Amino acid sequence: METEKTDLVLRSDQLLDRLVGWRRDFHRFPELSFQEKRTSEKVAEILESFRTFEIEKNVGGYGIIATLSHGEGPVIGIRADMDALPITETTDVPWTSQHPGVMHACGHDAHMAILLGIAQLVAEDAKAGRFQGTIKLIFQPAEESCDAAGKTGAIKMLESGRLQDLEAVLSLHMCPWRKSGEIQWNDGPSMANNDEFHMRIQGSGGHAGYPQQVKDPIWMATYVLQALYSLNGRKVNPLDVGTISVGQVHAGEANNVIPSTIDIKGTIRSYKDDVRDVLCQGIHQAANVVTALGGEYSLRIHHGEPSLINAPEINRIIKEAASGLNMFEEPFGMGSEDFSYFTRRIPGAMFFLGCGLEKERSLHQSDFDMDERSLPIGVRVLLKSVYLLLERGGAHSK
Repeated sequence: METEKTDLVLRSDQLLDRLVGWRRDFHRFPELSFQEKRTSEKVAEILESFRTFEIEKNVGGYGIIATLSHGEGPVIGIRADMDALPITETTDVPWTSQHPGVMHACGHDAHMAILLGIAQLVAEDAKAGRFQGTIKLIFQPAEESCDAAGKTGAIKMLESGRLQDLEAVLSLHMCPWRKSGEIQWNDGPSMANNDEFHMRIQGSGGHAGYPQQVKDPIWMATYVLQALYSLNGRKVNPLDVGTISVGQVHAGEANNVIPSTIDIKGTIRSYKDDVRDVLCQGIHQAANVVTALGGEYSLRIHHGEPSLINAPEINRIIKEAASGLNMFEEPFGMGSEDFSYFTRRIPGAMFFLGCGLEKERSLHQSDFDMDERSLPIGVRVLLKSVYLLLERGGAHSK
């Protein structure tokens, strides 16, 4: 069935006031990963007001899946994340965070508002018989953090078994370095593998005036740090993307005492899985320096989100849906996104939606804000992409 053509630009633009209202409400009352109770209840309340969707609550935590089927056809999903960050907001807008130390500084408030706008238009179109197939709206908790088992909200929702029928999945991310009316897309690896490491070097401490009597872990660490910082320049192909950064070094409590241990913590970022393996192996090799210098070490590497792999066939649809906008082909950077768990299992893609203001505010910045005129654009591009996928039989259509 060919989707009936409707003026999605006009209809999306007409939602602006509602989109802004929803976004600002979520922004006022942000909630951290695995704590999105109020947010989830608000999303469910709005979805229920459309009286059209089959709504599943508490999926993978506080997640929600809203499903609307209209005849035979593909099953297409759209995902928005719900959680905020542990950041104290420094904006002076009337809708500033009412929860001290918690802030929507990554645009998840806008992602939810956009998906709710899509829900309203999908409900209208289903009643009018304008499409055929199934649309699943996925409101995902806990993108920014993982639980004690290392699982983010994406993993938990996928493990619920309620998304196994998806044939394609789409998402977007607010992009403060692009202006409203611009989008950024990229085929293949587009955001980084995100791994963290914790190395503890064990020596034997003692009086700082008698260094010959101790096994100084700080001295050992200087050699380890040099090795770590040289890895991506000597172990990784210069044409590939990969880096190791040390974020924490902790040792000692007094100026005149050589400590017994030193802790080194950092992050490993890469685009390709083979580069990820090379860097992780390199950290183990660098740690072996400690043994040669008379110390001992322990090393733990936690593998976080895999790199985001965008399917070219889905990007072709997104670019067609975004016709008339300014489009930029470029990877999204060395940040990570747990939407990558979706696209590792299901053909899918994420694009970055321009929302920048005159003064650029980076993601995860305490004064992050956005041009809210971008919200209807997100509704239009995502929904038109879904309709094109439904019309053409799914992700692998020509």
